[in-house]
Amino acid sequence: MAHLATGDRNGRPHVIPICYAFDGKALYSPIDEKPKKISPVKLKRIKNIRENPRVAVVIDHYDENWKKLAYVLITGRAAILLAGQKHKKAALLLRRKYPQYRRMAIDRRPMIRIMPTRVTSWGAL
Repeated sequence: MAHLATGDRNGRPHVIPICYAFDGKALYSPIDEKPKKISPVKLKRIKNIRENPRVAVVIDHYDENWKKLAYVLITGRAAILLAGQKHKKAALLLRRKYPQYRRMAIDRRPMIRIMPTRVTSWGAL
């Protein structure tokens, strides 16, 4: 499972689970069509990234055998993509990884791009 942590301009944290794809340089996470109470551009994660682009992502692996526990912590800078080649590439990567996105219009919705500045890990990776 992966979680995205953002902070508003005052540093108040906001953490949510995400789906993501990695192209070898950046992580991409869509604002998909799962039900949301507000417009995608008004979501807290989008607002926070616009106010404060510093983010963190934790990707973890849980197992009942605690010798197999592991995580990767990625800190970096995020940007919101609305169109363009990077947005198109991200949609293709996400559709390859997640069959559910093949039926969603993620190519016409905001996309979060995270450029890692630091990566740390722990456990049995």
